[in-house]
Parts: sequence; structure tokens; C-alpha cells
Amino acid sequence: MKPVRTWILLADGTRARIVCNTGRGKGLQEVRGMEFEGDNFRSGDVMADRPGRTFDSAGAHRHAMEPPSDPQREAKRSFAGELVARLQDQLQAQAFDRLVLVAAPATLGDIRKVLPKSLLTVVYGEIPKNLVHVPNQELSGHLGDVLAV
Repeated sequence: MKPVRTWILLADGTRARIVCNTGRGKGLQEVRGMEFEGDNFRSGDVMADRPGRTFDSAGAHRHAMEPPSDPQREAKRSFAGELVARLQDQLQAQAFDRLVLVAAPATLGDIRKVLPKSLLTVVYGEIPKNLVHVPNQELSGHLGDVLAV
């Protein structure tokens, strides 16, 4: 009988890695080549200039204008899209059977928004926590509600 390969995606807005579990008592192993790093910059680095100013519609008062978007937030959304695309490629290559999503809450939301039906059908569980930096031997305590490691 072939073991069920469960991939666990550990992600935040700028970093991600994937570990694999092949059954109870087998532990977690890093999946080679599945460490990701997105753009990590401060919004102030990109938006160094002060916001523009505008006049009131009536009167001589002026107000600062809000920027139309946050480049840092957009980079995190783009990173989530790249992760999903890589997972989709690996699913088509039959690299895993089930998927557990463990990500910071905002990142998990970004991933959900771009998750295609093919990946959605293999999602076994979700945990809204940032566990990217947790060593593999300590992850099992966090995954207990979703997966027996």
C-alpha cells in the first residue's frame, strides 16, 4: 500500500517552506527545493516621498492624500499567488496527495483567494498561525488538531 504524502505549507507574507509527512510516526521531512522567499521591504522604502496634498472642495483648507495602495501588501498578495502556482505545478506532477495550509492569518486569506479548485480538493486542513521559523521537531505539537505526525 502506497503511503499518503501530506505536504504542509508553512508560510508568512515573505517566506515559505514545505515539509512532508508520510504517515503516523514518520515525522516531518523538508521537501528539497521548496523554500521560498518573497520581497521583504518596508513600505517607507518604496514610498519615501510625502503624500500629495489637495484642497478642500469648499474653502482653502488642505489635506494629505492617501496612497492608492500599499506596495508591501501587494507584494505579499503576489507572493501568495506564486506559492499557489508552484503548489499547482507540484500537484500536477503528483508530488503529494494531501495539503495542509499553515500560514499567518492574512497570508492564509491571500492564499485562499487564489486557490484553484484542483488544490482546494486536496486541502486536508488549515491552521492560521505563523510557524515558518518553528523547527520541524517542534511542529508536531502545533499540527496535532489537523494531522497525526
